[in-house]
Amino acid sequence: MGLEIKIYSCGEIATDLCSRALPAEEVHVWYQHLKGESADVGPFQGLLSADERDKASRYHFDRHRNDFTVTRGTLRILLASYLAKPPESFDFSYSAQGKPALANIDTNLRFNVSHTDGLAALAFTRGREIGVDVEKMRPNLEAEKLAERFFSESERQFISRLTGRALDEAFFRCWTRKEAFIKAKGGGLSIPLHQFDVSIAEDQPTALLGTRPDPSEARRWSLHNLPVKPGYAGALAVSVIDKGGDAQN
Repeated sequence: MGLEIKIYSCGEIATDLCSRALPAEEVHVWYQHLKGESADVGPFQGLLSADERDKASRYHFDRHRNDFTVTRGTLRILLASYLAKPPESFDFSYSAQGKPALANIDTNLRFNVSHTDGLAALAFTRGREIGVDVEKMRPNLEAEKLAERFFSESERQFISRLTGRALDEAFFRCWTRKEAFIKAKGGGLSIPLHQFDVSIAEDQPTALLGTRPDPSEARRWSLHNLPVKPGYAGALAVSVIDKGGDAQN
């Protein structure tokens, strides 16, 4: 059986702590709409740890503070529903590049979070490494210059043939797929974006096409486009499970 990706909307999740199953062959992606300055952060604020509340307080703008609070509170609620524990009980550890993990619980549950202006995505799976990225598309972005600086040669060549809206959409498809992969790897900026290739064309299957210096790396990951509302782009990267049932890293 192949990997099944299920998409959910958080809706009124602030009051929903029901238990949820997460089979090994599924990935759950939850969307939380972020309302910035107008958000009601009350249901989420009390769930945060002291260090999370301190981090939230350091944001200069209300919308950034609220977005962080709602996203982190939502993460705690969803973890509680998958692990049947109180949302306040979780401690987090971080890799050298900032990838979060649960610090105080022995579990095969893996998760990753991304948020952009107006939208957060929270992805969960078991026994696999996972990365998710969502971005609000900005039409005035200097896409060609950024592609020239960060993308691989084949990606730059594809981007250079496009203009207007097609250019913007292709750039963000590429960017989110690359970000999802490096987040799944946990390498952050230590993984140069030009050292691997992703598919970009809208009519081409979403895939990790090539990895350097180890070409076999591409076979150990699956890459997926995420359905998002107009004006956004999203992608998911998940490590492949071998025949013995273990995630290949």
